[in-house]
Amino acid sequence: MKSFETINRAFNNTFIPNQLSIGIAIPIENNKMNPIASMKDHIERAQLVENLGFKALWVRDIPFFVPSFGDAGQVYEPFSYLSYMSAHTKDIALGIASVALPLHHPAHIAKAAATVDHLSEGRLIMGVASGDRPVEYPAMNFNHQNRGQLFRESFDYIRASANSFPELNTEAYGNLDGSIDLIPKPYGKKIPMLLTGGSQQSLEWNSSNSDGWINYPMGNYKQELTIKEWRELIEKEHTHSKPYMQSLFIDLDDDDNFQPQPIPLGFRIGANYLLSYFKLMQEIGVNHIALVLRFNNNNVINTLENISKKIIPHFN
Repeated sequence: MKSFETINRAFNNTFIPNQLSIGIAIPIENNKMNPIASMKDHIERAQLVENLGFKALWVRDIPFFVPSFGDAGQVYEPFSYLSYMSAHTKDIALGIASVALPLHHPAHIAKAAATVDHLSEGRLIMGVASGDRPVEYPAMNFNHQNRGQLFRESFDYIRASANSFPELNTEAYGNLDGSIDLIPKPYGKKIPMLLTGGSQQSLEWNSSNSDGWINYPMGNYKQELTIKEWRELIEKEHTHSKPYMQSLFIDLDDDDNFQPQPIPLGFRIGANYLLSYFKLMQEIGVNHIALVLRFNNNNVINTLENISKKIIPHFN
């Protein structure tokens, strides 16, 4: 595989060609019985995650709590929260998976992202998405049917904002005529933007424009074919390859040999089988897995320590 583009500290520490790294999604707690997380000891747990060798912390952009979706994420607004988190951690990547671009003005996203990137000295990774909660659109007076176009315009606006006195015309978000500038600029080369799922875009658009792909767990064979097809498109157009990452919900059992049983978007699983799964994902081209502990029944601290002891030394 070709090398990945040099973008910022977070991107290039988290994503390494032909290697898998492991991150943790916030909230770092079991909140399956309560969709609104307690956020208890959240800073101490984030610091523990960093000290145990995980590569990234991930938060989500969820403007409204939608009870039918059953999950309010980390509760806090993501950019403000990651700015606070940057002051309490040292090196771990700070990721958003993902910003629903059509629900925000891209000037605000560009400025907020660059601010976090600066305050953390290059530790921001930004997943971007078209949004998966339709009821949020009328609440903000946006057309859900147009989210694909809104996504592309917002993406281009954020990219253009990294330039000095940018020029860009959009239908939904206004025009930049080169007479004003948006500061600060990204700390690194640019804000790394990874497309999440399909985001109403074609695979060709994804391969041409994104800095990587955040996807969901799927069958191993389908996963392998998806990554291969995407990277073949990248190979034709770019001098660098691009990373592929996925989320995974786990319930880590005390028995290391506990065979996988399905839970939503993941497994109840023993450490030995989890290790085997991660090795397979590395073989087929997955570069990072963000673990979600929402359904984890064991003590969360013990689970983190077990993963650090039994899994991470084989990868990160």
